[in-house]
Amino acid sequence: MANVLYPKAKEDFLAGNLNLSSNTVTIALVDTDVYTFSSAHEDRADIPNSAVVATANLASKTIAGGVFDADDASFTSVSGANCEALIIYHTDIEGAGNTTSRLIAYVDSASGLPILPNGGDITVRFSSGASKIFAL
Repeated sequence: MANVLYPKAKEDFLAGNLNLSSNTVTIALVDTDVYTFSSAHEDRADIPNSAVVATANLASKTIAGGVFDADDASFTSVSGANCEALIIYHTDIEGAGNTTSRLIAYVDSASGLPILPNGGDITVRFSSGASKIFAL
């Protein structure tokens, strides 16, 4: 599997339904023994809770030239299953929870993956290259 944007997120970008700069965007460390990517998945509810090892909200988000970036993500005191992927999703701000938290990106070929948590902190360092976190 390669890094990919979820199709429903692409539709929402084109329709103007996702605002990455002003709304909460979350990144999750994911155990792929429990979750398997599917292009049919749309919302956080499509990911079993048991697959999510840790989450963090992205800070200092920027959008420029079709490129999305943010500060590196820090997860504190992480323990649990081996994490083979990252999932980025637009966190619901209307209180409906996982059912409307749109999945944005699935990343399984980043430097440092897989990682086995040992109770310590984990920092996800985003690319400083032209595509940063992702580019449209």
